[in-house]
Amino acid sequence: MFRRIGNTVVRHPVWTIVAWLLAAVAIVATAPGLPSNSDESSFLPKSYESIKAADIQEKAFPSAFTPSAIALYQRTDGGRLTAADRKDIARITTELGNKHIDQVQKVVPGPPSKDGKYAMTLVQMDSKNAGQPKQADAAKVLRDDVKQLAGGTHLDVKLGGSAAQALDQQDSSKRGQALIGIGTFAIILVTLLIIFRAPILAVLPLVLIGLVAAIANGLIAYATKLFDLQANSSVSSILIVVLFGVGTDYFLFLMFRYRERLRAGDEPKQAMINAVGRVGEAIASAAGAVIIAFLALVLSTLGFLKQMGPALAIAVGATLVAGLTLIPAVVSLIGPKVFWPSKSWQREPDNARFAALGRGVQRRPALTAAVSGIVLVVLSLGTLGYKATFDLASGSMPKTKESMVVQDQMQHAYSAGAAAPTDVYLSSTDGKPLDKSAFTTYAQKLGAVDGVANARMTQVNRDGTTADFTVTLKYEASTDKAIDAVGRVRGVAHTDAPQGTKAVVGGMSSIYKDINTAVNHDYRTVFPVAAALIMIILGLLLRSVVAPWYLIASVGLGFGATLGATVWIFQQGEGHSGLMFMLPVIMYLFVVAIGTDYNILMIARLREEAREGRDPREAAGMALRHAGPTVAAAGFILAATFATMMLAGNSLLTEMGFAVSFGIIVAAFVMAMFFTPSLTALIGHAAWWPGHGDRVEEPAAGPATGGYGVAGPGQDTRAHDPAGRRN
Repeated sequence: MFRRIGNTVVRHPVWTIVAWLLAAVAIVATAPGLPSNSDESSFLPKSYESIKAADIQEKAFPSAFTPSAIALYQRTDGGRLTAADRKDIARITTELGNKHIDQVQKVVPGPPSKDGKYAMTLVQMDSKNAGQPKQADAAKVLRDDVKQLAGGTHLDVKLGGSAAQALDQQDSSKRGQALIGIGTFAIILVTLLIIFRAPILAVLPLVLIGLVAAIANGLIAYATKLFDLQANSSVSSILIVVLFGVGTDYFLFLMFRYRERLRAGDEPKQAMINAVGRVGEAIASAAGAVIIAFLALVLSTLGFLKQMGPALAIAVGATLVAGLTLIPAVVSLIGPKVFWPSKSWQREPDNARFAALGRGVQRRPALTAAVSGIVLVVLSLGTLGYKATFDLASGSMPKTKESMVVQDQMQHAYSAGAAAPTDVYLSSTDGKPLDKSAFTTYAQKLGAVDGVANARMTQVNRDGTTADFTVTLKYEASTDKAIDAVGRVRGVAHTDAPQGTKAVVGGMSSIYKDINTAVNHDYRTVFPVAAALIMIILGLLLRSVVAPWYLIASVGLGFGATLGATVWIFQQGEGHSGLMFMLPVIMYLFVVAIGTDYNILMIARLREEAREGRDPREAAGMALRHAGPTVAAAGFILAATFATMMLAGNSLLTEMGFAVSFGIIVAAFVMAMFFTPSLTALIGHAAWWPGHGDRVEEPAAGPATGGYGVAGPGQDTRAHDPAGRRN
């Protein structure tokens, strides 16, 4: 099949390129806009308690609200607020409300701090558009207006809250995306120049993958609208590195094999057909593993991951099609001039270092497997110290941003949980009015929970069937202590609810509690499903039951080593309270799926060498010799590409960039190069049971038909010198 694809696109390169250009124009011109949502509650389905609580609040207390924006005032000299200052704050609050800013529904004064140095203005925005870009725009107007209204007073005012955080996160994201894009381009360009010493070859993948990126973004926008998926701005940063990283991988897989076939004496167009025929199956299997792993995210209960999975799967699917059609068409049109001005493509270097590494694995497979395995196990021990953090806002932007400064100041000026209190909604189960005499006792029980600063009944709805108890925690809403405390609040709220009533607990800490539950669900669901589906792909590729087990086990060990190293560096070394909660899920999928690419390429080459009559150890050595340079180049570029995420300036992308790049280095330079070939050499022919994937291919009878049996004119012929080099 892959030979037929190669033959078609190489024989008709111009039509192939024209088809891609027409598709790009049509998709980009007609694709809908991609919305963005950064509202944490939108991550969760309606079955979770925090979402049920939000629904009760909306129905029973439509006038109640969690502020979308908070203007925090203090004197410029840091002293206590005077009567004149309080009068100025009241005036600013009134005038701000009279401006009728888009999305702003209510502007009311907030409580002063206990030390009298701070005061607040609380802003309610349309809850239906929470997390949307229009509310970030409203926060920009609010920030400008409130500073203008405070001009000429002794007040210093800053705007915080979720809408302001979305605004600051948006600005930080734009800067981060620009740095990631520039870093990605620079790394790919410089690395390809060093490897091939050919400017055309260095620029070509950037141009072609740029075209694929435009098409992929359009298809993602269509899918988001068609299937009503949640969109998130963080996906854009990840898409850049996935498209260019994975695209460059497939480009390298093809170009290294194309160069090898040219060195073997193939005519240029036939060399590309043979390259696609030989490496196409490995590229398709590798892409299939990545796509399957990403699609497994639709089983997640988090809206963010549900959106990310299909988006990344579409991007990789488009890259796969380009790798099998667009890239071969363009390169075959240029021919060997693609390597200009270098002439090193014409012959294989003598005494290549990968040949030496291959001989080392061939001679001592047990030692190689043991050393690489011990390295992975030792690094995996770091996972025992893993902790999660749920502070998405501070994780996605620097602490110096205005909204982050407001968050920190509020924690010092008020109770740490005052900015995002927890609400317990007590509702009658029979529709009759609640017995108000039980309210005081119930509030006292809530207030006595460990981690609660105070609790009080604040309001009852018009029908008297639902009461709102405001519980202020001692800790900031996203901390581990707050999440543990809200769990205890839930326990008391449920068990001590008066007879005939039912309690649900809402608020940001409650949302984070449910996100934690959802993530744990994903660990138990997404991980095994992704692993099982990748094993099926490996089984189909290798026609083996044995090999997929140790291949996926080695990749899982690589995941453990990656998470362990990340814990040691960021939690132990940098002093982070924890790693971002979604990091293990994302890391698992990237490391397992993309890391499997290199295992697939290496094991496919090992099988190919075995089919030419080599014993298992010799086949492993030759596979490392010939596939090693491809794996090393692709692994380095992909790891360096993901490492550019560390330039974004926020802990979320810094942790993600390090973890994924380190995982890819482990996958390429430890697993694919040493662990997998040495294990396969040790297991021997049994690795291919019950098939016979390593059996010598028998020549087909009769005339050559373009298969791999009899060598016809221009076909994939192979001759070997005594040292095993290809001629």
